[in-house]
Amino acid sequence: MGNHDRQLDPFDRKIIDLLSRDGRMPVTELAERVGLSKTPCQVRLKRLVDDGVIKGFRAVVDMARLGLEHVAFTEVKLSDTREQSLAEFNRAVMAIPEIEECHMIAGNFDYLLKVRTADIRRFRTVLGEKISTLPNVANTSTFVVMEPIKEQSAKA
Repeated sequence: MGNHDRQLDPFDRKIIDLLSRDGRMPVTELAERVGLSKTPCQVRLKRLVDDGVIKGFRAVVDMARLGLEHVAFTEVKLSDTREQSLAEFNRAVMAIPEIEECHMIAGNFDYLLKVRTADIRRFRTVLGEKISTLPNVANTSTFVVMEPIKEQSAKA
């Protein structure tokens, strides 16, 4: 049975909901809030992790406190979209730490990148020396974030 074959029941969904808000919640509290005893809750949690439904646990970091509050979204159009070219681009983009997210897009361009740097000067360097030199990049267009309103990483 594959990981996607198993249906998530209301207990699983409640575990996921609670942990997505507080990944450090002790299992005893999680079990109590879900309405299970500790052992069955631990078994479910382990299964959700083993099946890849819960990919991991991480710290939510205030990027501004690290001096990384400049965010830009860059559209990337490739000159070649054959499978090998896409794979080359995908591999190369993983090596650029300033690229926080990369999404293949159905539309007028091929990829949308979320790029986080210290400031516009650093962003220009990353764009010119790293993003523009990725395999098969034909052109880019950038949108600079003026103020984040809702971000996934901003959850407490």
